[in-house]
Amino acid sequence: MIYIFDGSLPGLLTAVFEWFERKPGKVVLKSSGMFQPEAFAESFMVTTDATKADRVWMGLQKKLSKVWLRKFYCSYLSEIPEAYNHLFHFSVYIFKHATGAEGNYGNEHVIALSKYAKSVEREKHRMEAFIRFQKTGDGLFYAGIDPDFNVLPLISNHFKNRYADQQWVIYDLKRHYGLHYNLDTVSEITISFTEGINKQKPAPVLMDENEALYATLWKDYFKSANIIPRKNTKLHIQHLPKRYWKYLTEKEIF
Repeated sequence: MIYIFDGSLPGLLTAVFEWFERKPGKVVLKSSGMFQPEAFAESFMVTTDATKADRVWMGLQKKLSKVWLRKFYCSYLSEIPEAYNHLFHFSVYIFKHATGAEGNYGNEHVIALSKYAKSVEREKHRMEAFIRFQKTGDGLFYAGIDPDFNVLPLISNHFKNRYADQQWVIYDLKRHYGLHYNLDTVSEITISFTEGINKQKPAPVLMDENEALYATLWKDYFKSANIIPRKNTKLHIQHLPKRYWKYLTEKEIF
């Protein structure tokens, strides 16, 4: 039996509720975007139901610690197709066993969620460290990113607290949504970009008149601080993978 859901977290939790209500036996959970009909497999389309999803989530809150609830959420944010099925079976496993079952690392679903969560947390920390804002002409600070995982929900509080005195936008170019902080609250937004515009680095005409000067000063600082004889490229890439260099102004000097 294949359960098909809409890809949302409430949809996944609804699928767990439906399994316990129907008891269909062995099930594989797939998102509608990844599902392809199979000749000899029966399928069931899960209709997302907020009430059912809330009941499952409240049940998980009673069974799991805050640490494991975060691992569950991070695993969902990984957007890895296989993660959805592991989340589904992990939930079933938790409800069918006594409190503390998440500590059984001999269970494949427990191991899978631990792995996914660790990868997402690593990406979160790197985004918090490597994001660089550019000041636009209207005083807004903008950063375009394309992380491997959907980490915007995890980095919101960090940037709200760190840059509380300035308005900013962090936009996920891969997932086509972003966060906007207006000096009071953070809200989710979408932007309709003009065709052909550089979404990660806005055109100079849109930037604050001093932005280019700040960038030059920053590059000059790193160039002067760089000690050539002590250069260790292998170690440097280990701590700062090349895929993050596009976010860093100072990397344009290399």
